[in-house]
Amino acid sequence: MMNTVEAVKSEHDINLIEDLLKKYHGQLYADLWKIGLNVNLRISDLLKTEYADLDLVKREYILKESKTGKSKVIRLNKTVINIIKRRRKDSPDDVYLFQVHSNRSNNKPPSREHVARILKGIGSMRRLNIKLGTHSMRKTKGFMMHKSGVAIELICKALNHSNPSVTMSYIGITQDEVLQTYDDYEL
Repeated sequence: MMNTVEAVKSEHDINLIEDLLKKYHGQLYADLWKIGLNVNLRISDLLKTEYADLDLVKREYILKESKTGKSKVIRLNKTVINIIKRRRKDSPDDVYLFQVHSNRSNNKPPSREHVARILKGIGSMRRLNIKLGTHSMRKTKGFMMHKSGVAIELICKALNHSNPSVTMSYIGITQDEVLQTYDDYEL
């Protein structure tokens, strides 16, 4: 059985994770976190992203999701485009957006398992104590969208979920939060 991972629920912790990833594991993992937060992709799709797949002029990444087989168009926002341009400038010969430069990696992206171990380690640090994993980026984006008032149906569509109840569970809307609405919205 797979361990459940959490959404990061504060901007402070989101930024702290990025800083800790950069400090302990390098810019590649900090960039992976930041782009992952912005594009709503599953880690398998994010890691296989090639520069040739990205259209920075149209600001699009069109892909077929590995898990669902569904086609998806991703809008590349300014943050993502700036990271892509910096990564491309730093490593102009790379094929993959997240390419590891070591003899052992054969210039491929890191494995999903490796990224999961790194995120789990960062999340378990005392100052965070968050169950982080590869799905935490998608869950965090969905949670932050919900927190800012985006309709659950739109979040559902952005995450390519089949229905809103899946999305609500996925982003961590708890029964206690639902019950709190009875107190918060007395008429």
